[in-house]
Amino acid sequence: MYQLRRKQFVKTDIETCWSFFSSPANLSKITPSYMGFDVLTDVPEKMYEGLMIEYKVRPLLGIPMKWITEITHVKDLTYFVDEQRKGPYKIWHHEHHFQVVNDGVDMIDIVSYELPMGVLGKIAHPIIVQKKLEEIFEYRFKVVEELFNVD
Repeated sequence: MYQLRRKQFVKTDIETCWSFFSSPANLSKITPSYMGFDVLTDVPEKMYEGLMIEYKVRPLLGIPMKWITEITHVKDLTYFVDEQRKGPYKIWHHEHHFQVVNDGVDMIDIVSYELPMGVLGKIAHPIIVQKKLEEIFEYRFKVVEELFNVD
């Protein structure tokens, strides 16, 4: 199993930060456009445990793929977890943590994942998957900086 960890300071109050990042409708705003990320499910304003969300995404070579995640845990203003139910990974467990700090919020992402296809998945990880995930999270970092951290 692999793990990606990211931490970012968000210069806003916890309510604003939580409201933005816990809304599935905002995912496309923080995802690179080349990923062709579209939420296919009608999503509520406020997420809840058990919420199933279906997406269309084009992670590699522009090939469309459906991805279904379930929100498995929610503690308002503190954390939520999404887990893949159908998609490109054998296992996908994404923890989103929010901690109030001086003048803002530290947002911490922990993505634990496993690839399918045994040895082929292990070969693809450093060549394709790890780089792509890092690229996606770097894009998100820049967008969040522009949205919240520019004076």
